[in-house]
Parts: sequence; structure tokens; C-alpha cells
Amino acid sequence: MGTFTLFKASTVTLTGPGKTAGTLMNRLFKPLATLALVAAASSAFAAGPSMKIGTVVWIGYGPFYVAEALDLYKKYNLKVSLQVFTDPALIPSAIASGAIDGGMLTYDQVVGQVAAGQAQKVVMPIDYSNGGDAIVADKTITKIADFKGKKVGFNPLSPSDFLLSYALKTAGLTDKDITPVNMTPEGVPAAMASGQMPIGVTYEPSLSQIVSQGGGKKFKVVFSSKDAPGLIADVLVFDDKVIKAKPTEISSILKAYLDGLAYMKAKPEESYKIIGKFMGVTPKEVKEQLTGVYNIPVAEMPKAFVKSTSTTSYYGSGDVIGKLLLAKGQIKSVPTTEATFDAQFVTALAKK
Repeated sequence: MGTFTLFKASTVTLTGPGKTAGTLMNRLFKPLATLALVAAASSAFAAGPSMKIGTVVWIGYGPFYVAEALDLYKKYNLKVSLQVFTDPALIPSAIASGAIDGGMLTYDQVVGQVAAGQAQKVVMPIDYSNGGDAIVADKTITKIADFKGKKVGFNPLSPSDFLLSYALKTAGLTDKDITPVNMTPEGVPAAMASGQMPIGVTYEPSLSQIVSQGGGKKFKVVFSSKDAPGLIADVLVFDDKVIKAKPTEISSILKAYLDGLAYMKAKPEESYKIIGKFMGVTPKEVKEQLTGVYNIPVAEMPKAFVKSTSTTSYYGSGDVIGKLLLAKGQIKSVPTTEATFDAQFVTALAKK
């Protein structure tokens, strides 16, 4: 709720003929002051509640960028500000501390947080990475088996780490077979361009920056999220305490997100410009990068919460994720899938 300040007027006593004028002024001032007070209060209440949501620069979050730029939250009497993090691994702790109300994470992060005792839950599936996350290498490396003994740059305890672990497993390798180098996804392009790093794990827009170097002949994608559909799933997450305290606000955020997604479909060219401005890339690059993600329409969202062995279900992907994190020693036990989400908001929207 907004706040306002009422300034107390000085009292002036008039005598003689002037008293009548003073009384008239007083009668005029009081209604005007009351109207000003009401207007200030109305303005404050009209502003509605506000929410801070943590995010990173990622093409799959485009509908949120559109919603913020066009203030699509306004019609739901809500103010939302996106807090941009350069490291996605920092968002869960910011949620836990209350520095932000919620955040955009990948599902493997949620599994890790719940396993660690945090009550952070998915309230909405956002997208599946469909090639937007990838492991890139120089031209001398043609397959995952070639990673053995080589330096690999990636962000530990992040989606990049998870994707790398999954890829190594497909080739019968583990993280003990490589030389890990700690760096953010944004730092990978420069490290690889310098020749110091033959392999890196990153996501858009850094991914495009790498593969375009040397006219597209210097580096290539060796493994991507397209090879593991549904495993790199982006989700909107809130702590259970916030879910219980602010259900209306959370529902409004979901509605505004869907409005943003609808705008992207109705006005793609305008959307490319808005998203490009937020991400620091051209509208053309936005269009190209969008092919690497699949933003889930509301009609398909409930499938993520249904028991299935499919990796597009949190039960299916969660099983694979949990076992990988457990094997790496990142969690002590795999949490139940039901502890990682709250489907009430999606269920309500899908019914409409």
C-alpha cells in the first residue's frame, strides 16, 4: 500500500470585519483539504501492492519483459519490478532472505533448494529450453567423450552445471573426468575467444555470441537442451510463506505474464524490440533466440504437475534431476515431487 503525508495548516485568528472573510476562507479550505486528502489516498491505494521478482537475462523470460515494459500488471492493480541477477545461483538465497518476493529459476534449482530444506515452490511453468542452453567447444572437439582431461568453463550449482552433468553421463563420464573452471555464463564467450577455454556451458544470448565468432567457423554446439527435452525447465517460484500471504498478487503476476505472451503472438515485431532492449540484443537476434525455447501456453501448463515418466512432467524430470544431484553430492536425499510445486494457480487459470 502506498503512503501519503498530511501537512497540518497553520491557524490564523482574524478579528473585526476580516473575521467573516476568515470564516469563509476556513469553510473553503476545509473541503479543499479534504478533497486533496481523499485524492492523495485514492492515488496511494490505486498504486496497489508491489512485488519484486528476481530474473536473469534469458530469452524464455520474454513475456515477463514485455509485461514490465507495457505495465501489463496495472489492470490487476499490481506493481511488479524485475530485479536482474547476473548469476542465477544467487536468486534462491534472495528469495529465502525476503530480499525479493519470488524468482525465475530452473526446476533443478528448485529440487536442490527443497532438498536443502527451503520451502520454495513452482507456481507456474514458464518454458522448456529447446537448444537455448548448450555446451560449446572448439572445432577440434566433436563429441562429449572428447571432454576427458580438458578444461570446461561453467557456473557451478546452476543449470549449466546440471546440463553438463547430464551430457557427461551420456558418454559414460563424470565431472571427475574434466577440469572444471568456475565462471558465469556471461563470462564464457570471452574466455573461449581468448583461447584459454576449449569448452564452455552457457545460454542465450551468450550462446549466439560464441557460435558466431570467426564467422561461425571457430566454435560449435556439441550438446544442448534440445538433446534433453524438458530437463532444463524454467519456472516461476515463490516461498510457501509468500504463497500463503499473497495469493492474489501471485495470481495477477501469472495473468500479466499470459498477457505478455499473448502480446508476443499478436505483435511479434514490436515484442522483438521490447525484449531486445531488455536483453541488449537486436530484434533480429531475439527472433533467432526464441527458436531455442518453448513458452508453454496455459492449456498445456497443467501437464507439468501430472504424474508421468515424461521429462515434460516434474515427476519425470524431477526423478532424473534428483538422481543426478544426489550422485554429485549436491543433495543428501531426493525430495518428493509434491514438495516442489503448488499447482493451485495454474489449475485455476486453466479452468478459465
